[in-house]
Amino acid sequence: MWDPRFEADDEISGVHDSKVDHLNCSMSSSSHVYGYGCATFLFLIALLSSIAQSQGVIINSTSASSLPSSVRRDSTTAEGKQWAVLVAGSAGYENYRHQADICHAYQLLKKGGLKDENIVVFMYDDIAFHVDNPRPGIIINKPFGHDVYAGVPKDYTGDNCTVDNLFAVLLGNKSALTGGSGKVVDSGPNDNIFIYYADHGAPGLVGMPIGKDLYAKDLIQVLKKQREANSYKSMVFYLEACESGSMFEGLLPSNWSIYAITAANGEESSYGIYCPGYYPAPPPEFLTCLGDVFSISWMEDSDLHDMSQETLQQQYEVVRRRTGYDYEDMSHVMQYGNMELSKELLSSYVGTNAANDNYATNNNIEEYPSMIPRVFDQREATLLHFWHKYQEAPDGSDKKVEAHRDLLRLHSHIRHVDRSLNHIASTLFGDENAANAMKHVRPSGQPLVDDWDCLKGLVEAYEKQCGGLSWYGKKYTRVIANMCNAGINVEQMIGASTGACSSRTPGSLQNELDK
Repeated sequence: MWDPRFEADDEISGVHDSKVDHLNCSMSSSSHVYGYGCATFLFLIALLSSIAQSQGVIINSTSASSLPSSVRRDSTTAEGKQWAVLVAGSAGYENYRHQADICHAYQLLKKGGLKDENIVVFMYDDIAFHVDNPRPGIIINKPFGHDVYAGVPKDYTGDNCTVDNLFAVLLGNKSALTGGSGKVVDSGPNDNIFIYYADHGAPGLVGMPIGKDLYAKDLIQVLKKQREANSYKSMVFYLEACESGSMFEGLLPSNWSIYAITAANGEESSYGIYCPGYYPAPPPEFLTCLGDVFSISWMEDSDLHDMSQETLQQQYEVVRRRTGYDYEDMSHVMQYGNMELSKELLSSYVGTNAANDNYATNNNIEEYPSMIPRVFDQREATLLHFWHKYQEAPDGSDKKVEAHRDLLRLHSHIRHVDRSLNHIASTLFGDENAANAMKHVRPSGQPLVDDWDCLKGLVEAYEKQCGGLSWYGKKYTRVIANMCNAGINVEQMIGASTGACSSRTPGSLQNELDK
């Protein structure tokens, strides 16, 4: 099976011969931001170069102890209720895996005894009946897996899947809702809350399908309000996203009754799995990744085992090993917040399936596949969908032409973001200082940025002048955060962005890219 990433050097040398000298991915004084996203960029270049070769087209571009069974079968106990909020932060069939993850989580919670009235689901709900879905009305989360879409509550879908509605749900504030089912977390001081969120992510933020992004500081402020309102006994937060550790690093206090684990630290990608053409592959008709490594790791563990016999710490160890050591690429699963909660049983948050009684956790490697699966950086996983869509389209068909056009638009957008951020960095810091300023990562334990309003303001200033960053460009939020930390203000960003993007022509895929 051809892997574009393995042929990147050969493909790029061909483009270099076309006098595109700045494709070199080494960090230099004239291309300090280019190198930041080199792997993803080379991946797309390789895809497009392959198409160009096949069509004769020249592309010039840049690059403990058991709980009673009654507790395990019902989310309402004498000690309180169990609540869950499930959020898929993306839209589009190319991001199938995020909604598949969320639907799988719902099925797991239902089997664990949680009631629909205590489970709130956010998802755009555009993939089950998407024209590209080979099984209309069905969503699967692993090869040969069963349907996980059936019965999932449609609480906040489409235009109602927003940050503001999410905050209203978490705070139990029905009056602040706009649309949706009206369901909120109406919890009390004896209740446990489980939150699971799956998205692309970026340093300091995760996305929502509609409207503004969810910034780390805003999330922490909402969790603080919940704490002050005494609206929970304890809370567990599982976050699947690139750079997801940045949502809690230096922000979530250890003395709150909140425990969080993330798919990655604050500097790295998380990964998609069950991707077309690679072991373990989805059914051949699926041209998209079915799941994410961190997500399927905790859910497949929960599907199999008795959660009344497994602690949060034990699951963390299983997921950390499977996510960080079993694969060719890896991310580092991280823990934040109150570590005392990690000693608690999973069943206190996700329930447990009675069918799994006495099936205790097994950390032995024999329980997992012996072959090493192929996984893909979240951003590459999205690009992979468009590549396979092009490959599978009949030659000479309208679908082939459209798929090729989509790849070229993606390439144009990536080139635009890379070039514009490079130009802005040079303008604000000068060529000699920009590389070091842009590569800087703060010491462990510090938040991404001191002034979160500055970060929002600079991102907004850039997007007004240069267009949306999208799921690809948002990885540069660390670069923009470093600008804030260096004292750059909104006026300076507007000026630099205007100079970088004065002649831009946004691609027609921009609205889709923004999701």
